Amino acid sequence: MSDDARFEDGEDKPLNLGALDAEDLNVISSLAQDAVFPASEMRWMKGQGRFALLLNRMRWEDEAKTRTAPERVQSVLVFSNVQSVASQGVPKGDADTVLSLLAVSFEETQSPSGHVLLTLAGDGAIRLTVEALDATLKDVTRPYLAPSKLRPTHPD
Repeated sequence: MSDDARFEDGEDKPLNLGALDAEDLNVISSLAQDAVFPASEMRWMKGQGRFALLLNRMRWEDEAKTRTAPERVQSVLVFSNVQSVASQGVPKGDADTVLSLLAVSFEETQSPSGHVLLTLAGDGAIRLTVEALDATLKDVTRPYLAPSKLRPTHPD
């Protein structure tokens, strides 16, 4: 028998959320907090105006009351209407670098345009200039026990 959790174990359903304003994006940010991903799992599809990340996110929405360890799940975070992408503190050309997402925020410049800021651990950041905010977070695998068996913590 596998140690991996199943959606049926908690009658959970995979997340499939959208954000069209900053308030919606705050919900996605809280669910994607502490997600980890290799730098090779970022894609900017310039011709389509899309930026996507394949994340291994903590299932913050699940308290793991019937399990002994917290879970992660692979999720795709996609931003549409992207006009440009800039980064700071993200190593170029090192696809094996593992990044940790701390927060996602939106700063409106001239309605409905603005900047999406992906704040990374270690002072890294990715800034997306968007024509209008349009983000989705969708779980694409079944949950699995977090390899560390620990939930990330942050100093107060």
